[in-house]
Amino acid sequence: MNHAVGTPLLLGSEDVPPVHEFNATGRSPFLLTCDHYGRLIPRGLGDLGLRASELTRHIAWDIGIAGVAEALSRHLDAHLIVQRYSRLVIDCNRPPNVASSIPLISEATTVPGNEGITQEAASVRRAEIFDPYHRRIDEIIDARRHNNMPTMLVSLHSFTPVYAGIARPWHIGTLYQRDKVLPPLLLQALRAEPDLVVGDNEPYAVSDQTDYTIPVHAEARGLMNTGIEIRQDLISDQAGEKAWADRLARIFAEIEPMLRAERLI
Repeated sequence: MNHAVGTPLLLGSEDVPPVHEFNATGRSPFLLTCDHYGRLIPRGLGDLGLRASELTRHIAWDIGIAGVAEALSRHLDAHLIVQRYSRLVIDCNRPPNVASSIPLISEATTVPGNEGITQEAASVRRAEIFDPYHRRIDEIIDARRHNNMPTMLVSLHSFTPVYAGIARPWHIGTLYQRDKVLPPLLLQALRAEPDLVVGDNEPYAVSDQTDYTIPVHAEARGLMNTGIEIRQDLISDQAGEKAWADRLARIFAEIEPMLRAERLI
């Protein structure tokens, strides 16, 4: 890490590295990312001034998506890269210059440990958590290109069943901005499932202002991509995680030969 002389470190010897990978030798064209996989907080930041119950809520991480991502990686033989620290420390799917990068308020919860944060302290969080994660995604994509491996980026997330008092009807949503190939195929496949209510850019949509992983790593490189949001009450236990990983694995296994037949990968 390239810290200026005298700049304190954030992650100590007892803190785990921010980046973790699964199935790094996977041969699938689908490259999986999970920006909000973990809810760890560096020891030096304590509990950010929050009660323990707040640190298990959605404001801290994407509930349930870790288990789905790991199982999907195994099913598809896909490389998965994840980020272990809480989005309350720094959100790895936000441009670093926006206010929600290091939130002072998340939903209705004030984050005392982020109040009055200096520019230097914010820069350290970026240098030690945000930058290594995104640098590693870049390295993986570069290596895949060097080895002539096709790459489609799939960014995995989960969302709350109720937001601001309003129930969300969707079971799953496909998120996208510029890619006109993979998201329509995924939407079509998901809508063919008779038991699903499927969101088309719902409950969120990808944008350059609100997202980082897809715009920077996929769109800027011309890679096919999609974001996936699964409702958290459907993946709140191991059975739900397994069921959704199985379903998505089946659907992506159906999509891949369609893309190969069209010589798109």
